[in-house]
Amino acid sequence: MKSAVPKVLHEVCGVPMVEHVRRAVVAAGATRLIVVVSPDTEAPIRECLQASPVEYAIQADPQGTGHAAAQALPLLEGHGGDVLVVCGDTPLINPETLRTLLQVRRDADVAVVTATFEPEDPSAYGRVVRQGDDALAIIEHADATEKQREELREVNSAVYVFEVQALRDAIPHLKPSAKGEIYLTDTVGWLYNDGRGSKAAGPFAENEFMGVNDRWSLAEAGRIMRLQILERLAREGVTIVDPASTYVEADVTAEPDALIHPMTVIEGRTTLGAGCQVGPSSWIKDSVIGPRARVFMSHVDQAIIGEGSRCGPFANLRPGTVLESQVKVGNFVEVKNAVLSQQVSVSHLTYIGDASVGPRTNIGAGTITCNYDGFKKSRTTIGADAFVGSNSTLVAPVSIANRAMIAAGSVVTRDVPEGALAVGRGRQENKEEWADNWRRRQQGSVDGAETSNP
Repeated sequence: MKSAVPKVLHEVCGVPMVEHVRRAVVAAGATRLIVVVSPDTEAPIRECLQASPVEYAIQADPQGTGHAAAQALPLLEGHGGDVLVVCGDTPLINPETLRTLLQVRRDADVAVVTATFEPEDPSAYGRVVRQGDDALAIIEHADATEKQREELREVNSAVYVFEVQALRDAIPHLKPSAKGEIYLTDTVGWLYNDGRGSKAAGPFAENEFMGVNDRWSLAEAGRIMRLQILERLAREGVTIVDPASTYVEADVTAEPDALIHPMTVIEGRTTLGAGCQVGPSSWIKDSVIGPRARVFMSHVDQAIIGEGSRCGPFANLRPGTVLESQVKVGNFVEVKNAVLSQQVSVSHLTYIGDASVGPRTNIGAGTITCNYDGFKKSRTTIGADAFVGSNSTLVAPVSIANRAMIAAGSVVTRDVPEGALAVGRGRQENKEEWADNWRRRQQGSVDGAETSNP
């Protein structure tokens, strides 16, 4: 991956690959999870999976997949039944496929079942030698004859279900390859020859077993998963205008009749309410978009937009923003850590930070809340039915009570009582004919300068 980040922690549609795999095996019915890690990757992987009950086995010297599985065996002492083995870099694995493998092993009562698929180019995979449903062996590409390479198109997925005692018995019999690696694939042939029984289940869809080994395959896995997510949402009643230009991450949820316009990115644990519209050209992360709300050409980060509210174009809702119902946030408005109550209107060119605004209040263009003095943040409180004129500066901490009005262009540094008018600007004075006289003086200076030049 050419990265300081462990491979399995690279994200596909907003979720680390190892977390995608964890979710799949849990959905398939796994009750214990053992993750084999290297000493270098243990800490970041533990941090990633800290919310889940996971056990760890350390593979200090990586010597192949069989060696990795062997490191987990001590943790399996006392366990009876099935052991599902999957790779941490296969984010597209389907829980239904894993359930099928488990059921095949139980129904057939064999030592191992391996999942198979048929790729267009099988050269990177071990070939499955089968007789009916029996898997006789798995032959690595490097060890296969030309005839086997030509005839055997079904390959091993590196996903297995073992009967636990069979796994314990087979591991010690694995021999290092010419490269010094111990392959878990060799357990299939050993268990078959030992009379324990081994089955090949498949072929399944190739995409499910796609291993991510570089940044390009990471992007390809993201493309496949993104389309899967969009298809799922569409079949649940969400309108996706243009799937090719829409990016929605794995943990996003949406209710029927939500509509996503082109060129829109929706990340994290965002929820879209029924009948809302987002985009085009919007970015939304970890936010709640309420029913019939509208987000148009805007950034929304860790914010809540209530029912029927709208923002945009070019609005920026930063963390801690709450728009209650029927709120209007217009073009080039930035809101941060503020609550705008129902029917508030902030139409354009305004900054509202660390504030609360009461119902039905109107805030004019160019208004700012001065919430930071260089050392600490302070809050602005604006009551209900207030009116803040354009180009006003509200210097926090300050309170503007219900029904108060702020004259346009005012700098407000003191609290404003209910129903009062605050005027915080110099008194206007008109000087008759001053402008015309000034222009004549300026023009005379210019003419005189031109005359004196040779």
